[in-house]
Amino acid sequence: MHPISLARFNALAAWCRFGPTMWILDEVAWFESSDGHLLGLVVRDRTDGDFLGIYLAKDRVERFRQISQTDAFFDTAEAAAAALVAGAPGLLARLEAERRQGNEGPAPVDFFRLEVPRELLHPSFATLLDSEGFSPARAIVGAMMRWYDDVDGNFIEQFQTGGFDARLLELYAYALLVENSFSLSREHAAPDFLAEDILGTIAVEVTTVNPTQDRQGNPQPPPEINTSEERRAYLKHYIPIKFAAALTRKLGKAYWALPHVAGKPLVFAIQDFHAAGSMTFARSGLINYLYGYEHDAHHDADGKLVVVATRVAEHRWGQRTVTSGFFDLPGAEHVSAVIFNSSATLPKFNRIGYVAGFGSRRVRMIRHGTVWNPDPDAAEPIAFAVSVDDPDYAESWTEGLDVFHNPRAAIPLNPEHFPAAVHHYLQPDGNLNSIQAGDFAQPLASWTRIFIAEEAADPAP
Repeated sequence: MHPISLARFNALAAWCRFGPTMWILDEVAWFESSDGHLLGLVVRDRTDGDFLGIYLAKDRVERFRQISQTDAFFDTAEAAAAALVAGAPGLLARLEAERRQGNEGPAPVDFFRLEVPRELLHPSFATLLDSEGFSPARAIVGAMMRWYDDVDGNFIEQFQTGGFDARLLELYAYALLVENSFSLSREHAAPDFLAEDILGTIAVEVTTVNPTQDRQGNPQPPPEINTSEERRAYLKHYIPIKFAAALTRKLGKAYWALPHVAGKPLVFAIQDFHAAGSMTFARSGLINYLYGYEHDAHHDADGKLVVVATRVAEHRWGQRTVTSGFFDLPGAEHVSAVIFNSSATLPKFNRIGYVAGFGSRRVRMIRHGTVWNPDPDAAEPIAFAVSVDDPDYAESWTEGLDVFHNPRAAIPLNPEHFPAAVHHYLQPDGNLNSIQAGDFAQPLASWTRIFIAEEAADPAP
């Protein structure tokens, strides 16, 4: 066995972690056999401080699960790693018998087995299925899908057709929750997830903003924008109206009244797919709608940034009008927070998959965009550009996550459920207090350009 990165281990086997177990263990090293059939990790018991080696292999439905461990605990991580590596050849020799779990269930789920004719495939699914440029995303989705429970019975058909964006956001939410040490339950049809960590259980419902449709159900293009005034109105009215349609529809489901949700924080996860690239500029419209304030910034005579919040009663576009301030609506006190990530799209799966060593090594990606400027007097974000195949490039599912807390929440969301996210709180003057852990640069929006090189890159660790 050889050492591998945490990113690769996570891509292969994060889905088998059992949240409560991980609350008492620290992972310190990760390993993979040369044939990829066996994984290993070294963990430290937080109570006793000693170290143990754990082996994982694919069960009969292609899920990596624990099959064995070292015979003893060790005083150092190095000693546990040495024992883990030494025991691997013998375990590989009898792996076919060892990997039987006895409770695998039916045949493995395959999101890529076509359930509809090719001409009906969603364009993004067809790209994911066939494109070399998205082969890293295809591989990481392939690892995830073995663990994903299709509680509705129609996930694959929707993933391949008109529901692609919504189903991809579900997969993102799944990966996000696993990464944040939640143990997931999907035994109920709604909401999408019950997620338990050491702090308690939260309920998460996923929704998307979709293109407007005509009476026959055909998607319509977004409004044509030709002037700066039209763009300002589009951002401050049209986009909030689109968010309102999705969020109020979910609010009407009254999930908090369900016995398995009652008494738990309820979180709505949302993404904007109403137009090409809309998630990269929709964030401000979401903020305006959630809190019912517009924010205009200017510098005073001393160069200090002054942000003025103005209450907004409604958003109006053409014949459509909606009341602003989602968190002020009747019943919205039962929604603890709304979470949004401008990067929760297919390119994120592609980048994380590439860093984990998945897909064609001929793929090259350049990610560029803007990040939050930590200067309190800055009115503009900072531009960035980075090569994803740079050895130092790293990305998590949580990166880019905004958590907008409801100031009227009957059950507030503990921010420690998502410690690496940026958390936003409404202040009495209508402005937001935004808090992030550490000194990392929070991406606000990004775009990824994909190239295919003539020669393959070196394999990722």
